[in-house]
Amino acid sequence: MDPLYKPDGVEARWQQTWEEEGLYAAEADDPRDTYVVAFPPPNVTGELHLGHALQLSLADALVRWRRMQGFNCLFQPGYDHAGISTQSVVEKDLERQGLSRRELGREAFEARVWEWLRLYGGTIMAQFRRMGASMDYRRERFTMDEGYVRAVLRHFVHLWGKGYLYRDQRIVNWCPYHESALSDLELDHVEVDDELFSIRYPLADGSGHITIATVRPATILGDVAVAVHPDDERYSELVGRDAIVPFVERRVPIVADERVEPEFGTGALKVTPGHDATDFAIGRAHDLPEPMVVGPDGRMNDVVPEVAGMTQQEAGDLVLAWCEERGLLEKREPYRHAIAVCERCESRIEPLISLQWWCRMDELKEPALEALRSDRVRYHPPSQHRFALESLEHAPDWNISRQIWWGHQIPAWYCVDSHVTVAESEPDACAECGSTELTRDPDVLDTWFSSALWPFATLGWPEDTPDLRRFYPGDFNLTAREIIRLWENRMIFSGLELVGETPFRDVIIHSTVLAVDGRRMSKSLGTGIDPVEVVDEYGTDATRYGLMKMSSQQDSRFSYKAIEEGRRLANKLWNVSRLILLNAEGAAVEAAPRDLEERWILARIDRVRADVEDALARFGFADVVDALYHLTFDDFCDWYAEAIKPRLYEDDPEAAATALAALEGLLALLHPVMPHVTEEIWSDLPDRQARLIVSPWPASDARFADEEGALDRVQEAAQIFRRSGVQVELGSDDERRIFAAVVRPERSRVDGNRDAEVARLSQEIARAEGMLTNERFVKNAPGDVVAAEREKLERYRRELAALGG
Repeated sequence: MDPLYKPDGVEARWQQTWEEEGLYAAEADDPRDTYVVAFPPPNVTGELHLGHALQLSLADALVRWRRMQGFNCLFQPGYDHAGISTQSVVEKDLERQGLSRRELGREAFEARVWEWLRLYGGTIMAQFRRMGASMDYRRERFTMDEGYVRAVLRHFVHLWGKGYLYRDQRIVNWCPYHESALSDLELDHVEVDDELFSIRYPLADGSGHITIATVRPATILGDVAVAVHPDDERYSELVGRDAIVPFVERRVPIVADERVEPEFGTGALKVTPGHDATDFAIGRAHDLPEPMVVGPDGRMNDVVPEVAGMTQQEAGDLVLAWCEERGLLEKREPYRHAIAVCERCESRIEPLISLQWWCRMDELKEPALEALRSDRVRYHPPSQHRFALESLEHAPDWNISRQIWWGHQIPAWYCVDSHVTVAESEPDACAECGSTELTRDPDVLDTWFSSALWPFATLGWPEDTPDLRRFYPGDFNLTAREIIRLWENRMIFSGLELVGETPFRDVIIHSTVLAVDGRRMSKSLGTGIDPVEVVDEYGTDATRYGLMKMSSQQDSRFSYKAIEEGRRLANKLWNVSRLILLNAEGAAVEAAPRDLEERWILARIDRVRADVEDALARFGFADVVDALYHLTFDDFCDWYAEAIKPRLYEDDPEAAATALAALEGLLALLHPVMPHVTEEIWSDLPDRQARLIVSPWPASDARFADEEGALDRVQEAAQIFRRSGVQVELGSDDERRIFAAVVRPERSRVDGNRDAEVARLSQEIARAEGMLTNERFVKNAPGDVVAAEREKLERYRRELAALGG
């Protein structure tokens, strides 16, 4: 072994070795129990970000643990075609060449996308390998693969046949740059400085006016009503009367509706159903017309000829000037508020009424709700389970169409009489009238419509394949909380509807890693951290360790300190392994403990094995790395290795054999978290018959369970000595030998220090007892704080007893 551990080169070598030797492979004819994870498919045009790195670290730790336990593990890799994201990237590339997709036409544009993907797509799988992800890369899937496309079309046709799909004019999030509807996830919300205008709408009978407040004066041209809250006494006498919309001088009713917020502005709301989601709901409730005055490009359309082709700013200025001339502009004031923008082009989102395909959720969601209520699928932590359940209970109908070209084109054809024929492949004639003049719907399906099939379409569905029978349902999925509604719940109800079973039993909602300063990570804000750069500097194992340590909370700041701790752990492990291997040449690997410290370390390893198994089973990843850190640094290196070092230097064969066995157990426990350094050390152990990645997970060993506290007295004596210089009388030769080997006391201080230490411990005991007898403290303090105080109290009492106090 080299004197220093250098991850560069080692990690890439092992990744290549494991893959080439087929150690990641999952086979349908393998009789062992399965463990299946279909990893969330990243965008085909994407690069590794910290969310991916965290997901991979957590998921791969579980997969490696189960593989060592003897499971037939399928860790499924692949990509999502990422409809609008990929189209945006390629369109920008075309713009640099002076071209546009509309100039190319749909077929040529799609060919250009495929060409671009062949050149630039797919880099993220190489980065997944950098993170040590033990995926079956032979099975890499893409949501635009021929087989996957067939699955998506079958999905659509199935839902159509069940009566779940329909077309309707409804309000959507509209991006005027892409000229497409967007999902909530494709939006960012930013604070902007606008003006709030208070404008008088004259009452139709000439008796006065009602004042509304708006930040979008251009949309006044589309007003069809004024709404007030039914409990707002200021306007109770006006409900049922009519007002006149400025500029267009349209007579509109004043209606009462509970959706109005009395506290906003004047408490009177202009109702523009074509350009606001709340207004749309009010309009449908009161059977109001739905004119739109803003077109799909974000400019004013020709509904009001005077403003046709204008920007909204220009039209708004014209309306305001008209109102000001007539004394209707009551006031204007600065107004800061949040607006939605397209996350890719940053265009301001326009709520527009658009003809879209929708999926009814009332029946489709019910089996998934039952699965969540009965805990057949369980979100972790529990708060996210409650959110998932509530969001599914209130799930609105799903807009599944997008007005772009890259993606799965909707399999619906229209004849000249607008009859709809839905089929997996192009029909010869209209199913209703027999017409052969058919036009395919130009829209594509929402990316989430296809990714909802990921756990089973990757296994060959809709065909009844051996893989599907063997590896579905899977075991868990993991992701960030913002896509519970958009992806996780949809996989659950799609799996139940199409395959008859939930796709997994557990959903891990991992933490969101924030920037070092607590802000969200963002390239535009300059707060993003490239995980590949972290890996380059610290190594993969250290990065995995640090990310797992950061996973204890739902929001955690990125910590280079945690990554550095992982690097120090790898180096410490390397050094202690080198110590043992250099002094154990020719020894067998056999747990043949003779002395106290050997029985103690084997007991500690078995205890941590049980703790790690418990933590992994409940997805407590931070607890896993905490337990492994203390086992390695404190127990194995600082105590056990120091205690046996004299015997190793004396070529004691029994000490060497047990040390090798203990090291073997430690490496196995660490492997799921830090796979590369552990495999590298493992390969230097004598008589290696198999790689560590597929070697058995340590079995329960209760032979030395009674020895787990065997060093308590020695460790307490060491703590007292290091703090005060006072030597505690130890009872056995073994205890004194271990104390001398680990602490190396050169001299004892005067007994006066003993008195001072007794006084200090007595004082600490009194303080802790006072806190723990305080009912208010025990009831109100966090549980971990109370537990820590109890632990300290017990330690102080043991140390005082050791001093004879």
